[in-house]
Amino acid sequence: MECELVNADDLLNQLKILKSQNVDGVMVDCWWGIVEAHTPQQYKWNGYKKLFQIVRDLNLKIQAVMSFHECGGNVEIGQGNPDIYFRNREGTSNSECLTWGVDKERVLRGRTAVEVLHLVMTIELYSFSIEIGLGPCGELRYPSYPAKHGWRYPGIGEFQYLMKSLEQTAEARKLAFWGKGPENAGSYNSSPHETRFFCDGGDYDSYYGRFFLNWYSQVLVDHGDRVLALANLAFEGTPIAAKLSGIHWWYKTASHAAELTAGFYNPCNRDGYAPIASMLKKHGAALNFTCVELRTLDQHEDFPEALADPEGLVWQVLNAAWDVDIPVASENALSCHDREGYNKILENAKPLNDPYGRHLSAFTYLRLSPLLLEKHNLTEFERFVRGMHGNF
Repeated sequence: MECELVNADDLLNQLKILKSQNVDGVMVDCWWGIVEAHTPQQYKWNGYKKLFQIVRDLNLKIQAVMSFHECGGNVEIGQGNPDIYFRNREGTSNSECLTWGVDKERVLRGRTAVEVLHLVMTIELYSFSIEIGLGPCGELRYPSYPAKHGWRYPGIGEFQYLMKSLEQTAEARKLAFWGKGPENAGSYNSSPHETRFFCDGGDYDSYYGRFFLNWYSQVLVDHGDRVLALANLAFEGTPIAAKLSGIHWWYKTASHAAELTAGFYNPCNRDGYAPIASMLKKHGAALNFTCVELRTLDQHEDFPEALADPEGLVWQVLNAAWDVDIPVASENALSCHDREGYNKILENAKPLNDPYGRHLSAFTYLRLSPLLLEKHNLTEFERFVRGMHGNF
């Protein structure tokens, strides 16, 4: 895979249309699997540099996303060493992203994962902000619901294991027999009530369950902590951000099973997002959150069995970030071209009658496509952009 810009003229014309709609800037994924595709520590940024020049010439801002997860092609080292990937309980590896167990292990041609990420991040990107990819889809989460392994919405997903870390943590607590994952947590497409671990009154809230989930979620926070510390060194003076996924299905159950398997220890009796917000605060990083366009009523009509509550989740996560005074940005999770979806985003962007005047610092629309540029859709998009600029 070569780092070359294709269809530059078509892209320029599309960006000119966005500029005419008073869009402030664009987000660009910068893929590790492209810039270091062939030879270790040989980075090719040619295509990205051309793209950034086009964007700057239009006087648009750039938010670069350092993307270390899978997208069509990666550095091929994983073919010879599948242990660099996460595995579920059955031992199936998942190449969506590197396991955090190799953050400090020299298994990437003599480099640790953190060293690889730091070297890639030393490029000067001339961006007004940098979003740091921390997991699958660039999100800080475990790859707990991979469609390529058969997961379908609204399955609870599966825990992804770092067995060495779990065993060491259990032994340090003198509870070596807890050094393995739960055996009754179901499979990718289970419902919470079908499992003894996630059902109401289930093992997730037992002594063992709390030990396991504390360990599992702390590994996630520690990974974000390590990578963001290096990002601040690499991009000194440039604002950084991290993205969280909106796991809104099963939110109206006690266990919040889909959130637990993704690494968010957020059952009904615990705030699982406050520790993440505090970690981001430590590094001066903004939070980028998804699914702000989704309405709970629509989810109940389309998937009543999912017991989803995207509005409740968005409110919880945004407030967790605002409570520690970090900037909050967002993006849509699904394709959005209708006024109802746009109005929901505007509602979340500046909550009505908030006594502290809290609001989103930015919103990224996903994504630029021929469908967006159709006349009717573009008219609705222009109205939405006007609203985001203050005409609420």
